[in-house]
Parts: sequence; structure tokens; C-alpha cells
Amino acid sequence: MEVFGRSRRQLAFAYALIMCLFLAILIFVVHMAMNWSMFSEQAQELSDAANGVAEAQIFYLQNPYAVVDENRYYKSVNDRLFFYIFDEDMHLVRFERASFRLEPFVLDVIEDWRIDEGEVEVFQHTNESGRLSTVMMTSKRIITASTAQILYVGKDVTVLYSGLRKATYAQVVLGVIAIVLSSVGGYFMAGRALMPIKEAYDRQRQFAADASHELRTPLAVLLASSEILLMGEALADPFLRQVATDMKSEVKKMSNLVSELLEIARSDNGRWELKMERVEMSAVLGQVVRVMKPLAEKKGLDLLSDLSRREVTCDEQRLKQLALILMDNGIKYTSEGAVGIKLTPRGFSVWDTGIGISAEDRDKIFERFYRVEKSRSAGGNGLGLAIAMEIVKRHGWQIEVHSEEGQGSEFEVIMRAAQI
Repeated sequence: MEVFGRSRRQLAFAYALIMCLFLAILIFVVHMAMNWSMFSEQAQELSDAANGVAEAQIFYLQNPYAVVDENRYYKSVNDRLFFYIFDEDMHLVRFERASFRLEPFVLDVIEDWRIDEGEVEVFQHTNESGRLSTVMMTSKRIITASTAQILYVGKDVTVLYSGLRKATYAQVVLGVIAIVLSSVGGYFMAGRALMPIKEAYDRQRQFAADASHELRTPLAVLLASSEILLMGEALADPFLRQVATDMKSEVKKMSNLVSELLEIARSDNGRWELKMERVEMSAVLGQVVRVMKPLAEKKGLDLLSDLSRREVTCDEQRLKQLALILMDNGIKYTSEGAVGIKLTPRGFSVWDTGIGISAEDRDKIFERFYRVEKSRSAGGNGLGLAIAMEIVKRHGWQIEVHSEEGQGSEFEVIMRAAQI
């Protein structure tokens, strides 16, 4: 059934959504952890290099003629480490240059430097060819008795950050694959989980169909018997006559319930076969009005109709059944005023001046056995609108409900343009 297919898809979607959220959080956490780990390690290396260069520079300033082994203080790893030392007038006094493609960008960063001493910052730059470069830099002041200088130390970490991005992209791709596989697995597992419920539902549905079919004959006999009793003079006693009248009324209710249950069971079993043909809609709806008029007059209601000649392709008997259900529903829940039926540009509608339907009940009235609490005194089994919706769906139509509490309701059946 469609309800189980829909439930299966909803369960699979919910599972996929949970997996998507979990993987997104996991990828984000892993990315941030890798980024923090890489930044911390490179920042520590950069700080050590800055301290080493500063020590060498101080020694050089204090001992200008001494030979300094700079490899003790500074090591260039694949030419990615670089430094620039400026005096107080921003004249370059010593340097280990960055690569030629990065140096203009690095000098621009130094010119606009606003970072506190010792702080490590990452800068990114995209050149004319669209290549993204990433450098990590820090600064340190070099102060001696005779002069003050400032040191800028940096490292080209383009390869490291590029690797981090690629690793993150790979995680995203693997995450998407995992979500797809989990969705397929979730759909399969949801089907397995719903199978016992579906089997139980099928047995229940078959039981309802069989029971409804078997009950029709005895109920018909009881109804005929009660009518025969009431037709004759055998029940002269008013009490017995009232008992027979009540019995007839209850048997009618049972017969209606059994008929509706049988309709629902046939619908579920796919035994509804629509006989599609061109039908004069006004003639069919006019016949429904004539059938329902005595019932409306019995309640003191006006039964109005606005029907013009129009043909439609449909099952004539199902169209009549649909109109009967909607009009009976309108009469049942209207105590005064009027009930009407009219053609609309999109199909037809049935309206009333009855109790109306609240917003919270509007989406539930087509469910089986659902009845609005305050309408229970009006009778009915809660199956009429469910059958009406089934007729609408089988024809490929739609039904819209316009209603407000205490101001009546309107049910508009919207037909396919190709059928009108």
C-alpha cells in the first residue's frame, strides 16, 4: 500500500538525514582538529626560528667581526622559511628572501603589519594565474644597547594547507558516498522493519473485507424483516412498534457501516475499476440533488444548486457517489441555513452553512474513522470522506477544503483540465 511505501521512504529519509548531520559534524570536527594541529606545529616551528634568528642578530650586533654559524639558529626547510630584519627607519638590514613569487606579497604584508609581537598569523594570496598561496608569519623586536630592530619571520605553508583542503574534500566525497549507501541500506532495513506490520495490516484488511461481505446478507434480512413488521398490524403495541423502529434504524446504520467498510477494503485490494466515459456532469449532480432534497427538507434546510451543461470524463457511478457523500456530509453537519452544489471553472463544489471545521482538524478529516469531537452527535462512521478522497485520487483529481468554525464549509473537487 501507498501508506507503507510512504512510511518506508520517510524512515529512509530520516535515517539519511541523521547520517548526513552526523557526518557533517564529524567532517567539521576532523577538519578543525587537523587545522589546529597543523597550525600549532607550524606556529611553534616559526616561533623557534624567530628566536634563533633574533639571537644570531643580537650576537652579530654585539660582535660585528665575529663569525656566526647561522645554521645553529636558523634552518631553511626547502627554502620555505624566510625572514626580513628592518631598522627603526624601516630600512632593510638583513634578510633571507622568500621565493620570487611570494616576496612582493610578503613585503606588502610587512608594510601593513598590525599584529602584536609574537603572534602568529596566516595570510593567503591569489596571484594572476589563480594560484592560491598561504604564508604563516610572526614578528619579534630585537633590542640592544645601541639600536632597535624588528624581525619578520615567515614560512610558505601552501603545500600543507592545500593538502588539508584536499583531505577535507576527500572526506566530503566519502561522506556523500556513505550517505548514499546508508540511504539505500536504510530503505532496505525500513522495508524489513515494516514487513511484519504490513503483513498484520493485510490480514486485518482481508478480515474486514470478508466480514463485511458476510455481514451484508444477514443485515439485509434483518432490515427487510423489520420493515415487514412495521408495515403490518401485528405490532399494535406502541412499545413493540418503537422497538422495531429502533431496530430498523440500527440495522440501517450497521448496513451503511458494512457497505463503507467493504468499499474501503475493495479500494485497498485494488478492486476498484473505474469505467471512464464522457458524462454530462450537470445531469449526474442534478440527480444527486433530487435524491438528497427530502433529507434536507426534513431538517428544514434549503438545498440549492447552480448547474450548467458540462461534460467530463469520469466514472459516472463514482462521481455520483462522491457528490452524495459530500452533500450528505453537508446536510448532516448543518442545523439551519442551506446546503448547495455548484459547478466551478475547475470542477464542482459542495458548500454549507454548518458548524465548520477548525484548522487543526482540516488536515485530518479525510482519515479513516476520524471525526471532529463536536460533530459526533451528528452520527456517521468517519468513513465517508475517506471514500470520497479515494474516489478523487483514483481519478487523478484534487479536493480543497475551505472552512471556518461556525461559518460553514466548502469542498471543491478540482478535476484535471484534460477531462473537462
